[in-house]
Amino acid sequence: MLDDAVRRIREATDLEPRVGVVLGSGLGGLADALESRVEIPYDDIPGWPTSTAVGHAGVLVLGEVDGVAIAVMRGRAHLYEGVGADRAVFGVRVLGRLGVRTLVVTNAAGGINEAYRPGMLVLISDHVNLQGASPLVGTNDEELGPRFPDMSDAYDPELRRLAREAAGRLGIELPEGVYAAWLGPQFETPAEIRFMRAVGGDLAGMSTVPEVIAARHMGVRCLGISVVTNMAAGVLPEKIDHSAVLEVGARAAGSLTALLRELVPTLSA
Repeated sequence: MLDDAVRRIREATDLEPRVGVVLGSGLGGLADALESRVEIPYDDIPGWPTSTAVGHAGVLVLGEVDGVAIAVMRGRAHLYEGVGADRAVFGVRVLGRLGVRTLVVTNAAGGINEAYRPGMLVLISDHVNLQGASPLVGTNDEELGPRFPDMSDAYDPELRRLAREAAGRLGIELPEGVYAAWLGPQFETPAEIRFMRAVGGDLAGMSTVPEVIAARHMGVRCLGISVVTNMAAGVLPEKIDHSAVLEVGARAAGSLTALLRELVPTLSA
């Protein structure tokens, strides 16, 4: 099925992407800024799971930024949509088969760290997988990667350095933090957030980790950026509303797009 998907994409464009970007909830701005872009709905790609989450367009966009060919997943499938972990990472595996060697994953996240504030961008330094699933469960496909991939540097230190430098040139604040992945779709309880804080989490979200595991399995380098769209349950005396999460994400999308436009051309080496 991966080969069929790659064949369909190569029928639509001659671009050879080396950088892939996954855009999270309401964060599709970069795709609109690509030059010479080609858009392929996920429904038109064999085997690609449809994204049903609000704020996820469900389109693969290929194009260029400053002459660098990139592939952008505008939306993703989540485990909470009833998609198995191995299916949720299908798109990332297709990008790897297309030749992508660097993957940037973005998401909307709740802030556990009280130093954060809504609208802030946070560089992911590591993650804690609390989703109870891995895309590598089952028979290992040796063509994709080894049975037991190392995750010591899941979020590549050199790529993080480049991201901090790009943010510095733009005057964008970019602290680092640990992303705690939650199954969802319900938001976390205050007690669950206290647990995440106790195990080292600075951010809470419902995506990204399966994709990073699958990418690292294939030897693809990863960089993760979260947009803090709300403070997590119990951090502030207020309820969490998904429409407000999307609204904050939309406001922060400009900063994320500017950062990605500055950063992506440095990732193709």
